[in-house]
Amino acid sequence: MSKDEAHYPPVDPVSVGLRGRCPRCGEGALFDGLLGVKPKCGVCGLDYSFADAGDGPAVFVILIIGFIVVGLALWLEVNYSPALWVHLILWIPLSTILCLGLLRGLKGLMIALQYRHKAAEGQIDRG
Repeated sequence: MSKDEAHYPPVDPVSVGLRGRCPRCGEGALFDGLLGVKPKCGVCGLDYSFADAGDGPAVFVILIIGFIVVGLALWLEVNYSPALWVHLILWIPLSTILCLGLLRGLKGLMIALQYRHKAAEGQIDRG
């Protein structure tokens, strides 16, 4: 990652990450499509090649949405004992929609935090 010489006011990584905006200027779009990261910011020209969220956002999404959906499914089963098809019609679409919505926000947040903290790939010192 090259040294950042531009003078931009600091932006809150949580707000720009969740909104999918550039972590440097807070104005340009971060995503190209649903989850693809653009090559660079259209406003300030920041190169997004440093951005590598990996599987981090997916792990958090699985844990958060799994907790919510399993809790609601158990509550529904204990209180109303509906047929299996009711569970399938309720929880599969709900899980899909929540996962896609949350995944984009958490991926943006992770990239914004990487930029803020100048996170880079680890290197082994063989000196």
